[in-house]
Parts: sequence; C-alpha cells; structure tokens
Amino acid sequence: MFGIMQVQEVEEESEGEEAREARKKQPNPGGELCYKVIVTSENGLQAADPNSIFLIDHAWTCRVERARQQLQQVPGLLHRMANLMGIEFHGELPSAEAEDLVLEEMWRFNQTYQLAHGTAEEKVPVWYIMDEFGSRIQHSDTPSFATAPFFYMPQQVAYTLLWPLRDLDTGEEVTRDFAYGEADPLIRKCMLLPWVPADLLDFSSSTPEPPDEHYQAILEENKEKLPLAISPVAYPCNHVFKVYTDIQQVLSHLTHPRFTFTQSEADADILYNFSHFKDYRKLSQERPSVLLNQFPCENLLTVKDCLASVARRAGGPEGPAWLPRTFNLRTELPQFVSYFQQREQRGQDNHWICKPWNLARSLDTHITRSLHSIIRHRESTPKVVSKYIESPVLFLREDVGPVKFDVRYVVLLRSVKPLRLFVYDVFWLRFSNRPFALDDLDDYEKHFTVMNYDPEVVLKQVHYDEFIPEFEKQYPEFPWRSVQAEIFQAFMELFQVACAKPPPLGLCDYPSSRAVYAIDLMLKWDNRPDGKRMMQPQILEVNFNPDCERACRYHPSFFNDVFSTLYLDEPSHCHVTRLV
Repeated sequence: MFGIMQVQEVEEESEGEEAREARKKQPNPGGELCYKVIVTSENGLQAADPNSIFLIDHAWTCRVERARQQLQQVPGLLHRMANLMGIEFHGELPSAEAEDLVLEEMWRFNQTYQLAHGTAEEKVPVWYIMDEFGSRIQHSDTPSFATAPFFYMPQQVAYTLLWPLRDLDTGEEVTRDFAYGEADPLIRKCMLLPWVPADLLDFSSSTPEPPDEHYQAILEENKEKLPLAISPVAYPCNHVFKVYTDIQQVLSHLTHPRFTFTQSEADADILYNFSHFKDYRKLSQERPSVLLNQFPCENLLTVKDCLASVARRAGGPEGPAWLPRTFNLRTELPQFVSYFQQREQRGQDNHWICKPWNLARSLDTHITRSLHSIIRHRESTPKVVSKYIESPVLFLREDVGPVKFDVRYVVLLRSVKPLRLFVYDVFWLRFSNRPFALDDLDDYEKHFTVMNYDPEVVLKQVHYDEFIPEFEKQYPEFPWRSVQAEIFQAFMELFQVACAKPPPLGLCDYPSSRAVYAIDLMLKWDNRPDGKRMMQPQILEVNFNPDCERACRYHPSFFNDVFSTLYLDEPSHCHVTRLV
C-alpha cells in the first residue's frame, strides 16, 4: 500500500492565496496542518484501478467508556494520538488537559463498527482511529475512494479496506466521503459539522409528532401482526389457570392457588413469556381465549424514540414536562443541531445524554456537551439524544455525600379500552456512588445509578420505607406523598396518550392482553408558574418484562399480587393502587 500511496503535507507558502482559502474551507481531520494523500507509482506499478484493494491499519480501538482509561494506561498512546490529531503535547506523562483535548478531537477521526454476535456488552459499538496514513485522507463530495471496516476473525483484528471508485492517475488525491451514503443536503450538512462549521440557528427546532406512516413502518419493521377483534374472555370464578412461562422468577414465586404451571404451551390459559410475541393475528384466530403478558404495539412505550414521539401528544412539539427534551438522531438531526446551537447562543446548559433506542442497563449510553460527539454517535446504532438533567434532586448518602438517584415503579396494565392501570405500592431505588457534579462526564459512578450488573462496583440499597422518612428529613417542604402524586399523574398522562389512538399509532386494544412494565424516573428541580420551586418527575424509560429479583426477595407475594390484579381482576387485597 505504501508503495503507491503517499501522505503529503501542503506547504501553504507554495500555494496561491485563492488555493489557500479554498483549502481552509475543506474538512481537515489533521488539526492545523493541511494534508492530502496522493497516488504515486513505484517500480513500474500503475497507481490504482477499480480492482485494487488496500488495507489500512488502526492506530487506536476502544469503546467510548474506556477511552480515557486507555489514554492513561497504554504507553505512548496519548502522545501518538496528540501528534496524529495535531494537538500540542508537552511532557512525557499524560495530563488531564491533553486527555481532554484528545477525547474532544477524536470525534473528527473516529470510525465505528459493531460485532453481530456475543453478549449485549460485546455488541456495544467499537470506535477506532485509522493510522496516520488513513487519518490524513480528506473529505470530498465526489470521492475518489471508499472505505469500510473489515474484521478478520482468525486473528481477531480489524482493518479498514480502501478501494478506488474509478481509475486514478498518478498524482491524484485520495479522498473519501465523510457522509457516505447520505443524499439529503441538509442531513449531509449536519453530518459534516465536525469538519465544516455551519449555522443552523434559523432552522426550526420544533419536533411535532411523526406522521401516521412512521408508525406503520415501525409495525412492518417489527414484523408484528395485529390481532382480529375478539370478545373479552369470561372464565368461571373458580377456574384454575394453567400458566406457561419461561421466566424463572414467576416459576419460583407464583404460589396463588388459582394458578398452576404447565410445560405445554398448547395447554396453557396464560402465556407469560420473556420474549416479544409477534403473531397476534394467528393467536386471535386460533386461541382467542389465551391470555398474554404483553400488548400489540407496546414498543411505543418501551422503545425510547417511540416513547418520545407518543409523549408529544401530551406536551406538543416540545414534549411534556415529565419527559426530558428528546430528539431522534436518525430523523430529527437538523432540529437537534438547531436546538443545540440556540442553547449555546443563549448560554444555557448544553449537557446531553445519548442512548440507543432499545438497550437497557445504560449500555452504550454517553453523557457529553460535545456536538461533534453526538453527531458521530448517529453513525453507530440508532440513538436518541435527551437533555441531561443538570439540576437533579439529590439524596445525601452519609458515606459519600449528595448523589444522584432514580426510582423504579412497577405498573400493571390490565386493559386499554377502558384504560385500567395500576401501580405496585412498593418502589425501588438506585444510587450513584460518587457526589454529583457537572464534570468528569465519563465517570460512571458519578453520573449513572445502574450498579447492580457489575460485581466489582458497590451497590447501595435502601428500602422504600427507609427512604421516605430520610428523604422528607432532607427535604421537609416536599412530603413524599405530594411528590408521588406528581409521579402518578405523569404515569396516567403517558398511558392515556399511548392508548388514545388505534394501532399502530397506539397500544392495541386486545382483550386478552395484560402487561407489567417498570418505569424508571428521576426528579429535577424546576419552577412553578408562581416561581416556587418544585420537584418535577422525569421519566427516563419504560421497560418490558423487568427484572423483579429485588421485588421477589423482599416481597414474596409480588407475583401473586401481579397475577391476581391482571388475570383474576381482584386487586382489592393486593399491594397495588389503581391509577386509572
């Protein structure tokens, strides 16, 4: 490869004024220096034809959450990255300032790929920076070459493939399209912002609810077949339900005498499965009396981009007060860029959290105030970006100090029409392990609360009946009953708008469906119209089939209460509160 390619630093003194100005306007991932890669011939080889393929090595490969740690621990990495990015580097030892500069500038160099197999953690996108040669290839809207990552399984190593798009002569520049595959001029403008500054302040940041076709496309993509209309099932009052389930917590803790387990799915009255059901049409035709633990189209609640879209029915284009302002990076990138730039111009806080549409446990979730970082994250998995809560209500941990916390409620949806919604009377809490501050954004234990999946991380647990008096002691003006009333109001509004339209625009009114969801939320400080401070609930996500390990451990009757409420319609003696 190096026999026929050459990196050339452009000497500005040798260029004319017009050429210099033109080059300054081009994307340049090489810092202050201007580079170009040219085709040369050597030993009689012609430069490149469309059948040529070249391999480019990778200088740095990482997952974002480990980037700073690698810069600190891998000898020579920080120095090499600073040189590659055109960042001045002083001294031999890593400094926090140099690390911050590299972590900011890396988004002008990063490329990404994702492994198709493995655990959820292994499927988190990988980011890499090509070596000095590959990193000098400049952008062009009419590129001479294309690139793609190539993972060589036998050696477990990745390269970048480089191939020409046409015949090239000696001396021609090697370029690629940094917004490859995107034809829309406005989206391309946004995607190229890390290299070509642009002003989108005059573009509307309004995000109205998507058209009906958007939801129809989601239904087709999910391969979900809607059920036929059926009549509600009426079982005798003494009927013992046969339950087929693959969820061990249900098998271990459902002890109510009106339910028994069967290993035959064909004999079951209730299908209570961990995986998503798809063919409701066939079930409604062949076994309409079989009850389920899920609703058709419930992804409108449980997938983050859909949740934000549906919530706009309650709050308009800006969204309701109980949901952080959220943008779908695939369909609302220009609106987000405009909103970000408007906030920047007004001097408002601009911390954001970038999340995959459909992953839990904070996987591939990143907090940043870098517009370039957010734009580039769009190139990995489908993501939303939500306003990061910069003023959370904190909880004073005596062993640590004031930390972030979130609250999980379990809600039970018995029917869509009429809407019948219950909430379990116990809630669960998760805490950060370090005092909160708007810095060290890659410090997981400061900014996240999900600590129960890493055995090496301290997990702080406080039971709800211990939390309430301590919370009220810390915030005597805010009795928990009043705070919880605001939370329940948000839940009611969410489910009302989610059920307000027919499928696929809303949850399907299927009489045999029931469901359990976990709603995670935080509290933030806000002001009422009269200027008084308030704790505003912020719904973070809605989870299908949540992990109920803690519920079962501390409340052995949990699944008895759930099944009594959902399938027997006997909530009166259960630990639940009816919301609607």
